[in-house]
Amino acid sequence: MSIDAVPTGRRSSAVVSGRPRVLIVGGGQEHVRKARELGMDVVLAQFPDAYDRDHWPYVDQALLLDYGDVDRLLPLARALHEAYPFRAAVSLFELGLLPAARINEALGLGGESVATVELLLDKWRMRRHLATKGISPVASAVGRSAQDVREFAAAHGLPVIVKPIRESGSLGVFCVREAADADVVAERFRSLDDGHWDARELSGAGSFDEFLMEEFLDGPEVSVETLTFDGRHVVVAVTDKECGGPGFVEVGHSQPSRCPAGTLAEVTRLVSDFLDAVGLRSGPGHTEVKLTSRGPRIVESHNRVGGDRINELTRIAYGVDMERHALAAGLGVPAPLASTPEPRGGAAVRFLTPEPGRVVEVTGVDAVRADPALVDLRLAVEPGDVLPPLAWNEDKAGHVVARGATAAEAVAHGRRLAGAIHVRTEPVA
Repeated sequence: MSIDAVPTGRRSSAVVSGRPRVLIVGGGQEHVRKARELGMDVVLAQFPDAYDRDHWPYVDQALLLDYGDVDRLLPLARALHEAYPFRAAVSLFELGLLPAARINEALGLGGESVATVELLLDKWRMRRHLATKGISPVASAVGRSAQDVREFAAAHGLPVIVKPIRESGSLGVFCVREAADADVVAERFRSLDDGHWDARELSGAGSFDEFLMEEFLDGPEVSVETLTFDGRHVVVAVTDKECGGPGFVEVGHSQPSRCPAGTLAEVTRLVSDFLDAVGLRSGPGHTEVKLTSRGPRIVESHNRVGGDRINELTRIAYGVDMERHALAAGLGVPAPLASTPEPRGGAAVRFLTPEPGRVVEVTGVDAVRADPALVDLRLAVEPGDVLPPLAWNEDKAGHVVARGATAAEAVAHGRRLAGAIHVRTEPVA
């Protein structure tokens, strides 16, 4: 494979343009388009089957490979950097965060340190690190068996959460509510390691060899969307979340948060302290927080923009496109935010979660598309598809994004529009 692959047949503009160049690790067509609109030349590292001619107008060179294989990606990135230097490697996806950090560190390009990225990816290391700092105390331990779950429950009480040490998207999250559930949950967790996962769906091999056990955190959940500029953290938005199903899969989000002002102040202080503690210096952050009866507690965090359409909500409610800031982190475009922006209205996303089974019919789509409250509709299923029980984010059947004058109005519109789309299923033998 050539490391100077210009699929449009034109010569790269990298030598003559004078524009800053970035290496984007992973990303869809909209991300390379945004980078180009920000005035950057683009090198894209992407899975071969995820790259097509829609990317061509925005990409100067493409490295087509499993970019999670850092040992293979790094020499190619180094050789390309020597020929056509880029300013930074960036990623908006979980699988690309560590490769981007490894490239930046190896080439002396700055960006988030490998240590910080590893700390955020590894939930057990993060818990231990927070404990040493006295921030957001949560009882936790690593287990491998049902006996480990029983012993943890005996020490800390029920319920207990069991989840992967790495991974995201609510994958493999279980709640042990009774002692008798320990065997069932341990077996269900081990069954996840059945070899059917695609390389881009998991952080790495061995994701299900061990699990993290945590005390159950009561109360609602929010996420805090931040941008950090040279160590200065700016809260862009706080997102209210609605979770459903046995694995706490997120079924709806809305902005701005409707939490009381005092609660929001406490949450944002905690997140700022947390980001300082993990050493985040530049770029986006997406930090999940539980509002427990003992005060806010960190669930987990990522040095990327939140998924599940959160960036779209932030753009509608606050006029801030966090993806643009993430793509150009440290380059000064767009201009750094001085403070938290004021909301312009409300925005909400509602996910489609029909009954599992074979899809027989989908109705109501045309009427929803014509509704003035709709911002975006995505339908991920069609007749003949088989929907599994809701276990993680990829099991959703689609979503609607709605706007309103307030968050409450946007939520009401989102529920109404999602309810107007009928995905009829039948049981599968």
